[in-house]
Amino acid sequence: MPHDLFTADNTYQPSNTATITRFQLTADQSIQKRSLGKTGIMVTPIGLGVMQFSGGGSSVFNVAFPDLSQETKSAIVRAALEGGINWFDTAEMYGLGRSENSLAHALKAAGKADGEVVVATKWLPLFRMAGHIKRSIHNRLRFLQGYSVGLYMVHQPWGFSSPEAEMDVMADLVEVGHIRSIGVSNFSADRMRRAYQALEKRGLPLAANQMEYSLLNRKIETDGVLAVAKELGVTIIAYTPLANGLLSGVYHKNPDLLLSKPRFWRAKIERHIGRTRPLIEALDEIAGRYQVTPAQVALNWVINFQGESVVAIPGASKIYQAEEAAGAMSFRLLDGDLTRLDELSRDYR
Repeated sequence: MPHDLFTADNTYQPSNTATITRFQLTADQSIQKRSLGKTGIMVTPIGLGVMQFSGGGSSVFNVAFPDLSQETKSAIVRAALEGGINWFDTAEMYGLGRSENSLAHALKAAGKADGEVVVATKWLPLFRMAGHIKRSIHNRLRFLQGYSVGLYMVHQPWGFSSPEAEMDVMADLVEVGHIRSIGVSNFSADRMRRAYQALEKRGLPLAANQMEYSLLNRKIETDGVLAVAKELGVTIIAYTPLANGLLSGVYHKNPDLLLSKPRFWRAKIERHIGRTRPLIEALDEIAGRYQVTPAQVALNWVINFQGESVVAIPGASKIYQAEEAAGAMSFRLLDGDLTRLDELSRDYR
């Protein structure tokens, strides 16, 4: 699923560059890591989604992203690493290996060895049976060029096999050492529980369920997904944590930025501009007090409001966006600010 950009405008630059530079220098040791579910695999509260690395080429799965140079991709990954981020989220669907391969090149360029970072990727179940998972993993490992799969997820609940059959094959991959842990993505509360129970029979935990979650999409709080995840000890990995850039506030301040966007996407954002203004104004005011950006405040809410149950994977197509994402881990909102943002966004539950 798509990862967030802080802004969709190619000319926008963050106003608080001094703050972002300071965050870029944060030492990795100062960031409190969290376990992916009950696996003991420790990740930072913010990871970097690299769906944007799938741009270019002819595949329909490149999802119309710009074709970033490998030099730019490597610089983005290096910025994330320097900011303390220790894990990256990719998928087969993201360019049919293009994103995975680009990430591997970037990690090598940064001098990172396998084991120094955690790589999460996903199997695409569309029109496939569970047996395909064993065939697909060899392509995932080939594209990752020696980096192991720390977390392997079923990308969607769209396959021709049951979650029990999918988890059984995934468990086989753990046993032979092809992957370290197992997750799912976009699974309902019931389907997540079924996946958990299937793995439990094999003596393995379900590490994560990757779901859309932000101040402007809080459905997992009311549809049972978050409650079941907490009950079972499954980590929620929040994608689109900035609501397609809307929570950065740039479209509220300059609606003309929407004119260059596809009509269907522009219409979706425009519907929310007026309704979300009180929330955006609060993000802006809070950001000023903490000397951070509104996007960083929105990300900080995602990774702290539910305790340690949620981690987030914003994306980046520019270096400063990776720096900004990492910077969201360098402070913690006070309980009063967490509650205020909760109250302003409750209509999105």
